[in-house]
Amino acid sequence: MDNTGESMAWLARRDGGVLIGHGPFESVAQAPASGVAFYVQDFAFQVLTPWKIPSHVEHLTPAKFVKRSSSEAKLDCQWQPLDAAPFSVIFQEIMTAIHGGVFEKTVPVVTETGCSELAPGPAIIAALARQRAPLYSYGWVHQDSGFAGATPELLFSLEGKQLETMALAGTARSEDRDVFAVDEKEIREHEYVAQTLVSKFLDLGNTKRSPREILDLGSIVHFLTMIHADLHLPMTAEDLIHRLHPTPALGPLPRTDGTMELLLEWRNRLGCPPGFGAPFGLWENGRFDAIVAIRGVWWDGHNLSIPAGCGIIEASRIVNEWRELRLKREAVKRSLSYF
Repeated sequence: MDNTGESMAWLARRDGGVLIGHGPFESVAQAPASGVAFYVQDFAFQVLTPWKIPSHVEHLTPAKFVKRSSSEAKLDCQWQPLDAAPFSVIFQEIMTAIHGGVFEKTVPVVTETGCSELAPGPAIIAALARQRAPLYSYGWVHQDSGFAGATPELLFSLEGKQLETMALAGTARSEDRDVFAVDEKEIREHEYVAQTLVSKFLDLGNTKRSPREILDLGSIVHFLTMIHADLHLPMTAEDLIHRLHPTPALGPLPRTDGTMELLLEWRNRLGCPPGFGAPFGLWENGRFDAIVAIRGVWWDGHNLSIPAGCGIIEASRIVNEWRELRLKREAVKRSLSYF
């Protein structure tokens, strides 16, 4: 184990409360039997001691979290123009793999970078503390680096043998909601995710899939399907994390060692932060809530990164995917009060 000082972590949960953990944190390989621990992992499961046990915790209402996190600092970031050429090369490689039968779907990530004049942490935390349901505010900060976001995607919640997860895939601008609702490509992408998730629980318990709906996040909309499972036997949080991550909303379909290796190569070539799309969770006395770390910003010193992914299937077109990536990054910038 090791100890990490000058750190904090938080997660806004479905019941509306916010739990904040303060460092120094004890880093261990397994969840404690009781108490509180945050699960901080990267996309490829390279962190050997992902459970972070805080020195002390606070349970706050959203209003108190906003007040506690308020800062006069403003995020003043100069973002670098994005070059579409590297994404274009990888898009063509993915389409070749799809036509060759390697994938049905995969999710490359494009990252926009920038530099802030002032240390960005206080302004980022203050901005993301203001985010509300259906977004889950989350973050991990260590000294002058960290990540934070407001994700719409729940990986799963587990309490006893009751499990809830979601399929969240398909994206459009809010003003295109009507045509989005009947867009065959977007529906097909969403169904890949929903059907694959349901199949993961068929041997574990009684599963119920709710009807597909549209989740409105203001500037953008997504297709959403909630999935509930009554497990036959208790399962550990880590067993479920490894079964579910990455979901087809962020990972390859089918998910094999070979397709994961290709996806990780493409993420690396496009400069994706290792923690983007990773599971981030909170364990508290037998209850576990985990979100998918998307719609966020990663920073190291004064350097910032905003990654965004897009699901590519055979029907995908590069112009539409490039537009979707921009929509997602702009949503993050809005949450940071950049616009």
